[in-house]
Amino acid sequence: QVQLVESGGGLVQPGGYLRLSCAASGFTWNDYAIGWFRQAPGKEREGVSCIRVNSGMTLYADSAKGRFTMSRDNAKNTVYLQLNILKYEDTAVYYCAADPYPRKYPCSDSLGAYDYWGQGTQVTVSS
Repeated sequence: QVQLVESGGGLVQPGGYLRLSCAASGFTWNDYAIGWFRQAPGKEREGVSCIRVNSGMTLYADSAKGRFTMSRDNAKNTVYLQLNILKYEDTAVYYCAADPYPRKYPCSDSLGAYDYWGQGTQVTVSS
């Protein structure tokens, strides 16, 4: 059974940092994509970033560029999202998701492209 498990969320002050992890298991895909999405209270779920796991090529939303960095450890089937210079508006539940057979390169920013989702991890930025 495919499983995605996020971890690393928590409470941080503005300007602080966190590293989120997404561990994947139960799959036999060759070259898949992992996306990070977030959903703040009262707002729609939005794309943050994504990565093509074999090449490591990434894509970032404007809100993430310059502050967030995505990476992967293929040996561990784990993807990371480094969150730096956090702002109040970064407060959200962060989800990782998998697209087993990407149709776009490096990956899609659309929620509909992703077939498997984790349970989410809470990031709260507060002073």
